[in-house]
Amino acid sequence: MRDARRSQVSVEDPVSSPSSARRGLSVSAPGSAGGRLRIEAWHKARLDPDFAEERILWSRGYRYVAGIDEVGRGCLAGPVTSAAVILPPGWLPRGLRDSKLMRPEDRRRLDIEIRAHAVAWSIAFVGPELIDRINILQATLLASTLAAARLPIRPDALLLDAVSLPEVPVHQRVLVSADRLCASVAAASVIAKVARDRLMEEYDITYPGYGLGQNKGYGAPEHRAGLDLLGLSPIHRLSFAPCRNRQQMGLWDDAAADAIDVDDVDLEAPETLD
Repeated sequence: MRDARRSQVSVEDPVSSPSSARRGLSVSAPGSAGGRLRIEAWHKARLDPDFAEERILWSRGYRYVAGIDEVGRGCLAGPVTSAAVILPPGWLPRGLRDSKLMRPEDRRRLDIEIRAHAVAWSIAFVGPELIDRINILQATLLASTLAAARLPIRPDALLLDAVSLPEVPVHQRVLVSADRLCASVAAASVIAKVARDRLMEEYDITYPGYGLGQNKGYGAPEHRAGLDLLGLSPIHRLSFAPCRNRQQMGLWDDAAADAIDVDDVDLEAPETLD
């Protein structure tokens, strides 16, 4: 571990290239070398994550490798949510994939299994008021930083999807489509998604009329129709274009945006599924 600690602040960018002629398609990757990552043809083809990237880091002496992923970045309402997960070597739950590719009932099943078997896991929310204040990119980085910091076991290395966390002083490996490549990142995407969905279902009870229980805050037609009819609720992101320049219309009696405190929401997985 002594050798691992010496490189704890480094960030690996395995697919970037100094030659623009060789880059091809790339995506923005704030914090990575050069600010962009190249998209390889196999990124879209990969669906089933494995421990290949984790094994590389384990072989270099990094014992606790945490995968981090976020959900809710493109929503019109509610928080952006990040999770961090350290999986035990060799334990790969059946059916694990990027949470966006899974059915809700499969996500809920895996959420229970991951929390029960993980070496450590954590979740962090950053709400709409702070998103409006610091912008969604910075809010996403903050949520991911908080998730890493809240792990009950300090990670030796992080696996991340297209962003790095400059405030977290451990070794980081940045990948494109990490939730389709790395088991620990896919696991983080699952528990972040289930936790945020559960919160949005609670918000749907408090702020009916937007279909939040179904669309989870994304800009679905019924959500936009609710905005036209009801105006904004306290959990809408005022800096996002569909919400900008709209009125709250007094329907919610100026309720605070944290009418449901995310820290009070029961995020523990139920013992059984319906």
